[in-house]
Amino acid sequence: MALLLLAGMGIVLARDKGFRPPPLNPARTYPAHETHAEENVTVAIDPFDTDAKASIFTIKYKNYDLLPIRLIISNDGDKPLMLDHMKIELVTANRDKLTPATRDDLLRRVARPDKITRPSIHLPFPVPRDRKPVSREAREEMDTAMFINVPVSPHSTNGGFLFFDVGGIRDPEAQAHLYVSGIKAGTKELFYFDIPLDDYLNPPAPGKAAASTRP
Repeated sequence: MALLLLAGMGIVLARDKGFRPPPLNPARTYPAHETHAEENVTVAIDPFDTDAKASIFTIKYKNYDLLPIRLIISNDGDKPLMLDHMKIELVTANRDKLTPATRDDLLRRVARPDKITRPSIHLPFPVPRDRKPVSREAREEMDTAMFINVPVSPHSTNGGFLFFDVGGIRDPEAQAHLYVSGIKAGTKELFYFDIPLDDYLNPPAPGKAAASTRP
């Protein structure tokens, strides 16, 4: 009986194991952030660009030329923030303009990273494909990790991951900026947020605040 009980507990624990990102903190506590003081909103980013940080993922996104960046939005105001029309763009030092990958983009990249170009010839017999299956665990991880544009309640913080295709871009983070626009507090659209990734790469010394606050 004891063995059966332990086996059952093991199954429950195995099912409960899943993607578990680090705890979410208020956006202003991250080095790379911008605060709109009058609007009581702070947006921050936290790239998961090292092997140690990226170890939270089952999928080795770096191997697929994908850069995970955690987006954190803190609403210190009294109105919910609406993200239905939010737009995000990562602009590199070379003016490459990147938008976050969709779930379908991620699935295609993970399933078939080589982007093999096939001849457009219709053969009278089926041709085997080299597509790699994407495991259920990987799909669930994507669904749990990706940032969802749900409203941010007053005096709360929402967060999730954006994934950018940085294939062929040398040092995509240095001197890059992440722009966030289209956030609304009620019916009022907030001014856009401009977050330099250099604030993450070269955070200010302890006791010194980054110059990332707008009135």
